[in-house]
Amino acid sequence: MTDEWKAPSKAGAEGGEDKSWKLLEKTLLAGVQEQRRSRRWGIFFKLLTFVYLFVALALFTPLMTMEKNAARGGSYTAVIDITGVIADKESASADNIVGSLRTAFDDPKVKGIVLRINSPGGSPVQSGYVYDEIRRLRALHKDTKVYAVISDLGASGAYYIASAADEIYADKASLVGSIGVTAAGYGFVGAMEKLGVERRTYNSGEHKSFLDPFQPQKPEETQFWQGVLDTTHRQFIASVKQGRGDRLKDKEHPELFSGLVWSGEQALPLGLIDGLGNTSSVARDVIGEKEVVDFTVQESPFDRFSKKLGASVAEQIAMWMGFQGPTLR
Repeated sequence: MTDEWKAPSKAGAEGGEDKSWKLLEKTLLAGVQEQRRSRRWGIFFKLLTFVYLFVALALFTPLMTMEKNAARGGSYTAVIDITGVIADKESASADNIVGSLRTAFDDPKVKGIVLRINSPGGSPVQSGYVYDEIRRLRALHKDTKVYAVISDLGASGAYYIASAADEIYADKASLVGSIGVTAAGYGFVGAMEKLGVERRTYNSGEHKSFLDPFQPQKPEETQFWQGVLDTTHRQFIASVKQGRGDRLKDKEHPELFSGLVWSGEQALPLGLIDGLGNTSSVARDVIGEKEVVDFTVQESPFDRFSKKLGASVAEQIAMWMGFQGPTLR
């Protein structure tokens, strides 16, 4: 009996090839999925590391600053920056400034406090809060003096705050004053009439929408709003007179409280400031302690990064949409 060799059938060969291709396909897909999985985990761990570093910076930077100040051997001058618009949620908000003031007054190594001002003013409420707190803290800590130093600009609400200090200094070219109150807006009534647009408002209360820019002004409402501004202006004037006292050379000067600004050189004879100087000269020559420590509330690194990222994105969008304005280089 002889064994006969039989060639594999065509169907069997095709079946083997199909299995081989399926196996190869599964292997390739598994490799691709593994690469995707690895990339996802890589991105995840990079983001985790990124967040960890920012959290660490946000937590440890203030601690390092506190330890550095605590390690200083002698006394020093505390500096608190009041920069930009004075408003809630801004760097120059009342909460930030008052928090810095309380910390500085409670520090036994602080020989004097300098409010380093470069601001056009802002909210009368925020400015009034800081003004009142400076006077309260000065009464509690009679040995710690507060000096306001105006750099480029100390106007409106910024001067309101400065007037609570023991003394005010400025550069001869600084802009000082602007003791007034303003409220501005737009009126679109004429434009809407030309366009044939009708304004419809529904409110309870006869004067609820009296500041609506799409409705015509009423004389009695304009007079009322002017009264609100005049009241705020009187409060401002009273605070400046209380803070500056007899140092104001002519309290009845017709333009002193008119909202005008003066240079530091002009403000000195008016009694709006006590002398010409800067932060360094006041710390060295007036307070007698040239070493300066910044007590300004600082944003966390994460907040600074977020703002820069947001500004960068907004700038790119503006460029793409053709809204990029002129810039100086």
